[in-house]
Amino acid sequence: MTERDMTEPSRIEVVAPNLKRRLSGVTATVVRLIPVQARMIGIVATGPGLPPDLPHIPLARAATLPRDRCRVWHARRNTEMALGLILRHVLRRRYRLLFTSAAQRRHTGFTRWLIRRQEALIATSPQAASYLERPATVILHGVDTAVFHPAADRIALRRELGLDPDAVLIGCFGRVRAQKGVDLLVEAALQVFPRHPRAQLLFSGRITQDNRGFADALIARANAAGLGDRIRFLGEIPWERVVRLYRALDLFAAPARWEGFGLTPLEAMASGVPVIAARVGAYETLIRDGETGTLIPRDDAGALAAALDRWLSDDAARATAGRAARAHVEANHAIEDEAAAITAVYRQLLGQP
Repeated sequence: MTERDMTEPSRIEVVAPNLKRRLSGVTATVVRLIPVQARMIGIVATGPGLPPDLPHIPLARAATLPRDRCRVWHARRNTEMALGLILRHVLRRRYRLLFTSAAQRRHTGFTRWLIRRQEALIATSPQAASYLERPATVILHGVDTAVFHPAADRIALRRELGLDPDAVLIGCFGRVRAQKGVDLLVEAALQVFPRHPRAQLLFSGRITQDNRGFADALIARANAAGLGDRIRFLGEIPWERVVRLYRALDLFAAPARWEGFGLTPLEAMASGVPVIAARVGAYETLIRDGETGTLIPRDDAGALAAALDRWLSDDAARATAGRAARAHVEANHAIEDEAAAITAVYRQLLGQP
């Protein structure tokens, strides 16, 4: 079926809006899910900042779809919930309203007002569901295990990427800011790396202007300790390279101070890499402590250093945990399972079997 066929009004059963131009976690969710869901139900995206090959209709068309049938409006942001209400109650489009919540905090009064007007709710974790005032279907995020997978030859891959083939590589991917615990990881590395001369730490992610001073201070600390060549900030790099970088790692760290869900540990585990993560977001649900990685207390550089020390000291344990991590994701967090569970909610809203 061509993209034109998929965007014919008669085939559209679900519209997934994305009302943020800049790449974000929500945008990434829409981009990765829709191609999989499109094999299960007639779904299109709408809004700016989306890849041209994604099934997509302009916002103006989403606002003027025929009233001949009900469709699902699947919002993931306040603005998208508000627009869904306008489309339904002002423009009289026949949308059934669905909201997915990842937030693990008490919602504002306006958000609660919007949520009360949705016909169904999805939460991305049990923790997120606990902050909703109404029952929600809990559907954990998944990852594409065909995209994220272990390297066939990690040494050869490292050479292709210009990385040290003999190093023990630790990765931490995402925007460089205090929320992500980047400073905690640098502090832990400064404590541990003198005992582990093969260890190297790679940060990949955008450094916004308001976090430039934060990043520069961390780089200065690493340089002052003589570890500037082993604690590296790569900046924002192409997504295809990030995917390959996961496969080159020995260990991944996600020491965030708070997190809505957090996909990077799943992406790392799917790539055969064990993970050290703080007990925030959905990490306690995703990671099997001691089997696929280590869970540590939030905002605890000492515990992070101890976990690094343990994993850096045992090559065999890392390899075993990496294999267990891959198997765990394949069994419990494949994107096809997430897509099917969300599609079941769509069909329930549409009154379909």
